[in-house]
Amino acid sequence: MAGPRHILAIDQGTTSTRAILFDESGHPVHTSQRELRQIFPRPGWVEHDPEEIWSATVAVCREVLKSGHDVAALGLTNQRETTLLWDRDTGLPLHNAIVWQDRRTAQACRDIAEAGHTDIINAQTGLRPDAYFSASKLAWLLDHVDGARARAETGELAFGTVDSFLLWRLTGGDLHATDATNASRTMLFDIHKQAWSPEMLDLWDIPRAVLPEVRDSAGDFGTTQADTIGAALPIRGIAGDQQAATVGQACFAPGMIKSTFGTGCFVLMNTGANPVTSNHQLLTTIAYRLKGQTTYALEGSVFVAGAAIQWLRDRLQVIGSAPETEQLARSLGANNGVYMVPAFAGLGAPHWDPDARGAILGLTRDSGIAEIARASLEAVAYQTHDLLNAMSADLGTDPGTIRVDGGMAENDWLMQFLADILDITIERPQVTETTSLGAAMLAGLGAGLYDSLEGISVQWHLDRNFNPEITATERDNLLSGWQDAVARTLSGSC
Repeated sequence: MAGPRHILAIDQGTTSTRAILFDESGHPVHTSQRELRQIFPRPGWVEHDPEEIWSATVAVCREVLKSGHDVAALGLTNQRETTLLWDRDTGLPLHNAIVWQDRRTAQACRDIAEAGHTDIINAQTGLRPDAYFSASKLAWLLDHVDGARARAETGELAFGTVDSFLLWRLTGGDLHATDATNASRTMLFDIHKQAWSPEMLDLWDIPRAVLPEVRDSAGDFGTTQADTIGAALPIRGIAGDQQAATVGQACFAPGMIKSTFGTGCFVLMNTGANPVTSNHQLLTTIAYRLKGQTTYALEGSVFVAGAAIQWLRDRLQVIGSAPETEQLARSLGANNGVYMVPAFAGLGAPHWDPDARGAILGLTRDSGIAEIARASLEAVAYQTHDLLNAMSADLGTDPGTIRVDGGMAENDWLMQFLADILDITIERPQVTETTSLGAAMLAGLGAGLYDSLEGISVQWHLDRNFNPEITATERDNLLSGWQDAVARTLSGSC
């Protein structure tokens, strides 16, 4: 009798590339991971080497497939908005990938906003004119790489987010495609018409010939070349990382919320078949598209969450590993008014201030590494609070629970502080790598291993609840200090 079939998930993130093999019940059985080098050519610029991304992807897939398990399908999830441009004939990139955190096009986006285009951008794409998204990055590449624009207009070049680039390589150049969730992050896609927007292409001066085909999040994305990763596997699911986490968290009913704590922090609320326009600077995005039916979400994006811990480790070199921050935070009875505002790449929702810069406030002679580490963790909770406040104001309701995932969700101290600051119950699942899990679930859906979203929902299992424990007065005092700290870092404050 054949053993249970498995699903291979590729999770290409901002700081690492992973392959995880899941069984049909959603349990990880084998994992391989490679760290991804961060490239900073200038202040505010962030790049990745596409060939490093590719070689790591091949390596982790080959490592996992050595286990010899029967694999039914492959799913792919990726860091969103990161922008690549490559030659259709050779498959070679023309430039390093410009990462979602990169701010080199902030002025171009300000120019677009000052010219009065914000409303049409928001109406068609659900987004804001910000360097976070792909459109301005692609325009920069076309204008700054010698000959790129002319070659793009003749169809010689292909644009894609990381999923498209990997799909192209995995299929040997047979397929230039993306899914609706990734397309919705480019600022070039009309999320209502489900098509590339002629108005956005004109606005950003993007040739239609460079764009990929847009498909559902679960379905046929071709087959991997056996000599590349070691097996010919049907690719049956693709989604941007935050949308994949939404699937992995089984947030399928309107009003359900998940928050992923990785390099950044991203809160998504399922709003069902109807896109909700935010009046509080949140984003309207696509949660997933299945069998041609689109489910939408409200999203709040925090640019720096785990990246602040990485900064403590790699730049300040005051900790040796991320888990040390939990012990440091627990060593203090209180943080004595120390706040970190990690605006290393500006501030995202609900502020959208690209010129804000990071700051640590409230330091005294008694302050040390423990206070700074704890402030870095606390900032994650405070920023999440700002996002949920905006969501509640948009919808007129307060959430009862929030499902959490990502590497930082393993930190019990942080999850308790999050519950205290949000004043709601935090639900942590047994599998916190829900980004990878969501990619696997979409692939399983596309391959017929699951017949519905309900078949995915039963795979979600609770690990632990965290409930609020502090008083309203304590919460208000902490938040008041945070709001003062943020006000001091905003670009208009000086």
